[in-house]
Amino acid sequence: MKQNIKINLTQNSRLATFDFSNIPFGKIFSDHMFVADYIKGQWTNFEIRPFGNLSLHPANLTIHYGQSVFEGMKATKLQDGTPALFRCEMHSKRLNASAVRLAMPTFPEHVFQQAVETLVSIDRDWIPAMEGSSLYIRPFMYATDEHLGAKPSLTYKFVVIAGPAGSYYSKPVTLLAEEKYIRAALGGTGEAKSAGNYAGAMLPTLIANEKGYDQILWLDAQNHKYVQEAGTMNLMFVIDGVLITAPTDGTILKGITRDTILKLLPDLEIPFEVCDLSIDEIAEAYTEGKLNEVFGCGSDISCLFYHIS
Repeated sequence: MKQNIKINLTQNSRLATFDFSNIPFGKIFSDHMFVADYIKGQWTNFEIRPFGNLSLHPANLTIHYGQSVFEGMKATKLQDGTPALFRCEMHSKRLNASAVRLAMPTFPEHVFQQAVETLVSIDRDWIPAMEGSSLYIRPFMYATDEHLGAKPSLTYKFVVIAGPAGSYYSKPVTLLAEEKYIRAALGGTGEAKSAGNYAGAMLPTLIANEKGYDQILWLDAQNHKYVQEAGTMNLMFVIDGVLITAPTDGTILKGITRDTILKLLPDLEIPFEVCDLSIDEIAEAYTEGKLNEVFGCGSDISCLFYHIS
């Protein structure tokens, strides 16, 4: 069932001022955004409007207590120019799973998909045509109650913004296996795509950067031994011809691309295992010449698409 979404188009597009030959990640945004409000137990005020600032009260609960979740997804263009999305329905399900973990309301999945499709269709000219580029889409939800007190908000805002983006990484990524800090522990918020998870990772990532590495290779919280994921992506290892990736046991983000790859492997007749893999086993495989490949999978890799009318 289609939701009635109010559409208010901008009269001052910024598209003509953007240089598509120089696309920084996360700094340029398209002309419009989708917004909705959660008030008195229901979602309302569905609107696509010109991109602009959001107003926050100084006692906004998100600022003080961190009720904020988000998704990251992409739109590209097919050869005929038609916009295409990558498993939009999976992103709506994952956002809702994150919301439940942070005691936030879920957002209707059909409205999520309609909002993203409508926004991308309106701002389709912002999708770069160059190979490796895309329109990065950021749906997010945050608390909007205006008082202090460590308890769930009663009101929320859901927003979708988008902007042209090149590759997140322009070269092979170097990782530092982190032996002191942890990203997540069993029973925590590791599999939720919450803002706080990224805040906690910033110091160890900064330390890794200062040592010359691009990102962290996170190890398990209990033993600092088993590989979990990298700072911005799930990890996969090919050892002696077998693809191995860590299980999503509550500490690892359930990557949409990860799920897609695992579903495709049987048809490609590529053997794989979803199991714990220690950093020592990886080092041993490398020494013995059995470590064939290591790669990350996130929103930078897109495997399946569907058309947007």
